[in-house]
Amino acid sequence: MKILIVGGTGTIGKFVAEKLKSNHEVIIASKSNGDYLVDITSPDRIEQMYKDIPNIDAVISTTGASHFGQLSDLTPELNDIAINSKLKGQVNLVLIGQHYINDSGSFTLTTGIMMDDPILRGSSAAMANGAVASFVKSAAIELNRNIRINTVSPNVLEESLGKYGVFFKGFNPVSANKVANAFVKSVEGAQTGQVYKVY
Repeated sequence: MKILIVGGTGTIGKFVAEKLKSNHEVIIASKSNGDYLVDITSPDRIEQMYKDIPNIDAVISTTGASHFGQLSDLTPELNDIAINSKLKGQVNLVLIGQHYINDSGSFTLTTGIMMDDPILRGSSAAMANGAVASFVKSAAIELNRNIRINTVSPNVLEESLGKYGVFFKGFNPVSANKVANAFVKSVEGAQTGQVYKVY
């Protein structure tokens, strides 16, 4: 398969790419480096990406920014970071990509444990995660041409504890390698409308 990984230079994306590249053609897209540069907050850039990279069988998104901060300090502008990137960015990969991806292709998006297990200063990210998960479940019954869609919802990563550990006190971190397996399951399997929780 020809697989596009958006966010493939990040912690999860690198592990996913490593697992898939031995059996598939993997193309890495990200905002700053990789095989192709794309800003998922721009629908025009997303559409151009699909035009520039034809015949894609699977799209994986391991990207999406969110603001972490106390609810009392959360402004509409700060909340828009998650809405425009984590939510709309990933959803637009599907809305636009459905017209370009091959028959029987698949989309796999990324959510996270916060939508089920809230943390302090995580309301904005949790909002976006929950919205993406709901979109995936609903889109699965409407996508045409046997196109599938799932999302992977990981716990905090062992590899990211240095950066995010302060937000996830008492959580049981998971390895990026374990999370990557869920993406492989989504791409190489047959299920659709699933939220693969790696908690």
